[in-house]
Amino acid sequence: MEETVIADPLPSAPGAERYPALDLANSAVTLPGGQRLDLLDTPAGAERWLVDRGLAPVDTGMQELCASLLRSLRDHVRALLAAHAAGRPAPADALTALNDALTRAPAASLLRWDPDRGLYRETAHPVARIVEHALAVLAADTADLLTGPDADRLTACGSTPCNRYLLRHGRRHWCSVRCGDRARAARAYARRTAAAAPHLRGTTTPPDGTRPPRTRL
Repeated sequence: MEETVIADPLPSAPGAERYPALDLANSAVTLPGGQRLDLLDTPAGAERWLVDRGLAPVDTGMQELCASLLRSLRDHVRALLAAHAAGRPAPADALTALNDALTRAPAASLLRWDPDRGLYRETAHPVARIVEHALAVLAADTADLLTGPDADRLTACGSTPCNRYLLRHGRRHWCSVRCGDRARAARAYARRTAAAAPHLRGTTTPPDGTRPPRTRL
């Protein structure tokens, strides 16, 4: 899988600086023109995302298995945010996944048994422990967002095709200035089209798609 790199990354959505879970949900975004940006699409990208947010040390050595766990949690977080923003019940599978992430971070060395060694203590793989701790932090942050005082401000970006989430401030329903400009332009175009519609109702076009010749006076 090739890593996606863009020269002009999108700014963080309002609220993402306070809630890493919101930032996680927005780490995959649909762009105009059918393009899609995924900051977690490779192990290197997932590691960089965690490092930039203080959830993993540099040179963690992220592998695809751990990166896929982070992407899976993102899908469940997005499902919970979408349900909350739309006033729907929380999906049961997303709740299960979130609670599982909350309880997976190991707090101590595990007890194992081996025929040759007998009982022994084993520390989880360093990378796995780092990722599980990050997943637990992000899951807890999601729970805090959805049950805290900012929950009512959670909304989806109102500019098609953007699929990011944000904390609404006043009447603003856009995650960035770019999305706001696009939404206003779309509304202006719709108004112009609606205003021009009455003038076009008397115009007829033959079935073959050609227009009748103009009559010269």
